[in-house]
This record gives sequence, structure tokens and C-alpha cells, in this order.
Amino acid sequence: MPIIDRILRLDLPEKQSAFLWGPRKTGKTTYLNLKFPESIRYDFLQTDLFLEFSKKPSLLREQLSAMDEQSFRLPVILDEVQRVPQIMDEVHWLVENKNCSFILCGSSARKLKRGGANLLGGRAWRYELFPLVTPELIEYELLTVLNRGTIPSHYFGSNPVKSLQAYTQDYLKEEVFSEGLVRNVPAFSRFFDAMGYSHGELINYSAIARDCGVDSKTVREYFQILVDTLLGRFIEPFNRRQKRQVISQTSKFYLFDVGVAGAITRRRIPEEKGEFFGKAFEHFILTELIAYNSYRDLDFRINFWRTKTGLEVDFILGEGAVAIEVKGSDRVDNKDTYPLSVFMEEFAVRKAIVVCNEKRARLHGKVHILPYRHFLEELWSGKIIS
Repeated sequence: MPIIDRILRLDLPEKQSAFLWGPRKTGKTTYLNLKFPESIRYDFLQTDLFLEFSKKPSLLREQLSAMDEQSFRLPVILDEVQRVPQIMDEVHWLVENKNCSFILCGSSARKLKRGGANLLGGRAWRYELFPLVTPELIEYELLTVLNRGTIPSHYFGSNPVKSLQAYTQDYLKEEVFSEGLVRNVPAFSRFFDAMGYSHGELINYSAIARDCGVDSKTVREYFQILVDTLLGRFIEPFNRRQKRQVISQTSKFYLFDVGVAGAITRRRIPEEKGEFFGKAFEHFILTELIAYNSYRDLDFRINFWRTKTGLEVDFILGEGAVAIEVKGSDRVDNKDTYPLSVFMEEFAVRKAIVVCNEKRARLHGKVHILPYRHFLEELWSGKIIS
């Protein structure tokens, strides 16, 4: 697998600590090994280390206190820190009393929060690492991205289908089970499969609950587990006051990677057309928007807009500053731009865009028709929203 120059810039002032979160296998450990090759590190995926520090978290304080101050010129790295929540009190003491700094790396803060772990009271900055994005790939084929996703080992692997099957059928479920986040393992397994088929659609908690044999409240908790373990996120409806009746309470849910979403539903996309292609294409654009927002530290909101009559705009950015509709077709017509036109009538939109598979950019009235590669280049150069 090639060494990728990741866009994430984890540039810390001297003695500043940080959390680095990200789903499994997105490359957090590799990133930290490359950026901080001389740092002291503890990897709690190592069974012996995990057992040793679980029994006696104070070992961290004792071992680091025995080192000279020069050892702490770089941050100490604790990998998979959520596996040993009790160690956070020791980290806090070392930050306050030994002038140490830390990079606390993991795939979920949920276990830390549920266990009442010390999260350092704002002393650590928060960063997140995502699957690969298009500026990191440099050259890419759209169907390869949609079918494999962009988790590094899947994208570059020799057998991405098998890797994705293992990741979704065993790895992700075991991630949740091993953390003790659910008690009813069969019900959560059924939820995991049912969730995939409603991916990117308005969430119907009651229907999913019937499929899983649990109540709606439990389904909501299952979704929140996926959010807390960074496996997905809700996209909320845009709900500023407006003339038309809108669906203002129902969210959508998207997994963190387009390949993982496809593996759960056993989806295979052979060509750049059709319903499956369109859904995966929309999801792909969203993952780029989310990563761009985080890596550039912009913190704009990403919503969708939908009326009760069925008009819908896929993504509304920055409280309505930019409206984006994603279409997998290679020819955009009036019916494709109509929801954007309606949205623009009601809100002061700075830019309205259809991201599509056309070959050249054009302007249709006030709507920008952009080929997806053109759109992504403009996004990452800060021309869409910044």
C-alpha cells in the first residue's frame, strides 16, 4: 500500500495535547507513526499492554515520571485509549504536574464518556481522521471509489470485496460488541443489516424496529451508538422559517464510507447509471463535504431540504449559503434543477449547484451545473464554501 500524504494537519503548539478520533482502519496509527516517529507510544491493542494497564493505570504515571524532561519534547501517543478509560486520570495528572503533552488516539469516545472518564476539561484539541479523500488519491476512478470505498486497505487492497465483507460482517459488529455497548447482540445484528437498506433515506424508526424485534427507542439508541463510534452521522433537515410545509423533524443517516454502505447491502455498481449508482454517488459527495469541513476547521452545518410535496435538495451548507443537488446522470434537465430553483425563491442562496456526471461546467439560469471532478476541485480549493 503506498504512503499517502494525508490532508489532516495535526500541528500542535508546544505542550498542547489532542484527541485524534477516527473509525477503525482509516490510518490513524500509520499517520501518527509517520508524523511523530520519535514519540513515546503505548498501543492498547496489544493484549499484554492492555491487561497490564487495565489492572494498574498508575503505571503510566510511574513510567513517564522516571524519564527525563527531554523525553517529552514530543507528545506521548496513547493508541486505542478508549480501551483503558481509567488511564485518563493519569494523563490529566501528567499534563498538570509533569508538563507532558499527549495525543490520545481511538475509534470512539463513547466508552470514555459512559465510564465517566476524565476528558481533560478542554485541555486537548479534537481532530478526526476520515477515509481517503480525492485530493489524497490524486488519480481515481469513480466506480472504484463507489464500490471499494476509500478506507486505505480496501481501496488499495488486492481483494476489496473480501476485505469489505470481513470489515462489515465481523470487524464493525465486533467493535461494538467488544466495547460492551449493546446487550442484545442478535437484535443489533438485525439492526445493522436493516439500517443499510434505509441508508441515506428519511429514517423510519418504527419500520426498522419491527424488522429488528425491538422498540423504536432502542433503534434510536443503536443509531446513536454508530454515531458515537464514528461509523456514521445524522444529516438533519434544514428548518429555517419558510413558506412551504417541510418535513422538519425526520433525519437521514449516512455511514462514514461509501464502500462500507455498499457492502452491508451487498451492492455492486457495474456502470455509471441507475438507482444504486445515484445513491452511492450522493453518499460519495457527502463524505467529501464532511471531510473538507473538518480538515479545514470550518464548522459549517450540512443539512438537507425536503417539502411534504416531495421537493428535495440533497445538501444545504452553511445555514443556506450554498445549495447542492447531486445527480448521477450525464445530462441535467429542468426537472433536476427545479427543487433548487424553488429553494432559491425562498432563501438568499449565494450559490446553487448540481453536481453531476456531465463533461463540462455550464450555467443554467442561476444554477451552476458542475461535473463532479470540477466540483471537488473547487471544493478543496475553497471556492464552494470557506
